[in-house]
Amino acid sequence: MIQLENIRVDFAVRGQSVLAVDDVSLAIERGEVFGIVGASGAGKSTLLRVINLLERPTAGRVRVAGEDITDLRGGELRRARQKIGMIFQHFNLMQNRTVYDNAAYALRVAGKSKAEIARRVPEILRLVGLEDKAQAYPAQLSGGQKQRVGIARAVANHPEVLLCDEPTSALDLETSAAILDLLKEINARLGITIVLISHEMAVIKKICTRVAVMEGGHVVEQGEAYDIFATPQHPFTRQLVEHTLNLELPPHLVDDRQGTILKVLFLGDKAEEGVLSTASIRHGVAVNILHGKIEYIGHRAVGLLVVLLTDSPDAPAGLPFPLRLQAALSYIGSQASHVEVLHD
Repeated sequence: MIQLENIRVDFAVRGQSVLAVDDVSLAIERGEVFGIVGASGAGKSTLLRVINLLERPTAGRVRVAGEDITDLRGGELRRARQKIGMIFQHFNLMQNRTVYDNAAYALRVAGKSKAEIARRVPEILRLVGLEDKAQAYPAQLSGGQKQRVGIARAVANHPEVLLCDEPTSALDLETSAAILDLLKEINARLGITIVLISHEMAVIKKICTRVAVMEGGHVVEQGEAYDIFATPQHPFTRQLVEHTLNLELPPHLVDDRQGTILKVLFLGDKAEEGVLSTASIRHGVAVNILHGKIEYIGHRAVGLLVVLLTDSPDAPAGLPFPLRLQAALSYIGSQASHVEVLHD
């Protein structure tokens, strides 16, 4: 659906060339929700804007729906852009126009008739849940409602692609979740390919099927969203994922504990099984969960737990605790995807 081939973007800043995107290639499939994540300055916004040529690449090719659009200009480029909707971080609404007129803007630019506009605008306002706000002005809307107007405008011309530039970063958590749910619904109902950029891994985790991680103008890792979160390979990706999971313990929980503290990663069905309780019962160790969570990414589970193993007062007599502990560790290691000893 979208092919970016060896994209490079240079900017001239104070007479010097700054490399914003460096030899990036991506293939985005039709109908998927593809995320691009990275810190500020990673080049993700620039790369997104290359897809509709709001930023022209210094080198490389851009193909959308089988068409090479890299060199298009004028009317040809305007027609190509009608297939590509875009929503922005700060909404970009016309403040002196009603919700109806903001939603109708893309249709007017595309040369649609008054009859077509009168039919289509109520449809898209109903899609985004704003049919009762048609005559309101942006100043009368909440942030979430403004973004819904932006989404309505972006999908007005039945685009094949929807580009989302940090669509929730100006919104509170509850409103952000509602906007992401709306984008998922639009993707499912209309089959629009969505490309979304964010610096927040939580946003990527909630909505994206595949992900590219950018650092310093490069894509350092890409793959299925589940794999990126479950088994990140690049150090920068691991840093982003660990920050999202936030399983750091206060020092006193580690330093003042007698016993073995583990960080345990369970993937898929194992995250929903009673591995730790089985280890406790089978091998006579006490298991105390200090911290942890189970995340669901595309209906697949990722469980990350920090646990303390100590001797159990209910353990059968005979086998000494060090041997029972070793057996429990061996069992947990055989069931988990990764086990790290934090304190022993």
